[in-house]
Order: sequence, then structure tokens, then C-alpha cells
Amino acid sequence: MSKFLDIQIDPGIVRLAARGDSRAHEIIYRTFGTPVYSICLRFTRVPAQAEDLLQETFIEVIRSIRSFRGDAPLGAWIRRIAVTKSLMYLRSAWHSRGQSLDDDFDEAAAVQAEGHSEFSSPDEAMDLDAALANLPAISRTVVWLHDVEGFTHKEIADLMGKTESFSKSQLSRAYQRLRPLLDEGARIDAADDAAFGSCNATN
Repeated sequence: MSKFLDIQIDPGIVRLAARGDSRAHEIIYRTFGTPVYSICLRFTRVPAQAEDLLQETFIEVIRSIRSFRGDAPLGAWIRRIAVTKSLMYLRSAWHSRGQSLDDDFDEAAAVQAEGHSEFSSPDEAMDLDAALANLPAISRTVVWLHDVEGFTHKEIADLMGKTESFSKSQLSRAYQRLRPLLDEGARIDAADDAAFGSCNATN
């Protein structure tokens, strides 16, 4: 689950920020800057672009915080802004290549999955960092939003301007592509453990 929701901040700071207090703005930036940068980097894979999106996110936060009503945690609100900014960047990148959301995924998944299958255990779902690097942007985005950030398929569909079926099928096909990568990683770990155990036995 996302680190955003674990971050607590004094409601008084939020009220001050809404009144334009620069010190309150700085506190919010320092509190949420690292997770915002992290999520932007997950989507873009380009540190310089993630830095730009970090700045764009907090410009939007400062501009819009007067409209924050507190119906959800501040972190959830900031996270959504960061995700929206990241998706806008990805859309522009796809558009510049003459691709749609669907085209970008089809570069990596030629086989249509049947239904929606979750990984069978929490450990399997996921040791994602290395495996996600093998997916194109749209696949990586859906998996990260759903499995790590905890967005529902409806929320993902709304963010991407697509249907829930699109989100579900993207996730299912991404799982199909990820499973061999994760299985291979598990085999390597098991072989390393066996070799380490054998070494200890002979010492």
C-alpha cells in the first residue's frame, strides 16, 4: 500500500497553507516531496522528468489547497494530483509517438489473457521493481496504481479516461507477462540459497 496514506500532518498546517502561509507550504512540500518524486519516477523512469513533475505537482497543490475539504487524507489528495500529472506526461509522450494507450500495451503483450487472475500470494504480488522495468509504460502504470497505490479499477479507469474493463484486462495481461519474470527470480533466489547452505555445511 502507498506510503502517502501513512503520513500524518497537523490539520493546522493545512489551514495555514490554505491561507497562503509560505512556511506551511514548505512543510507540506518537505513532508510529501519524497513519495511524490517516487511515484513520478515509477511512471516516467526518467529522473529529470520526475523532478519536473514533482515541481508541477506542488505548484498545483499550493494553487488548489484552498479547495481541499478534508474528505480524504491530504496524502491521498496529493497522490492523486501526482498521478494525474504523471499520466498527463505519459499521454503526451504516447501522443508524440502517434500511439494510443492500447498501442503502448500491445508492444509488450501479444496474447490476450482470459479473465483476471491475481497472484496467489502477497510475496508473489510483488517483487516488482526489476520485473516492472520490463513492461511498457501503460502496463507498469496500471500494475503500480492497482497493486501498490491501492487504486480501484474504477479509479484507474477515471484517471486514464478508459473503462474498468480496460484496466482489468491491462492488469491481467501484465500479470501474464510478469509471472515468468517473477518465477525466474524465485528460481535464482532458491539456487542462491541452496548454494549458500551448501557452503555453510562444508565450513
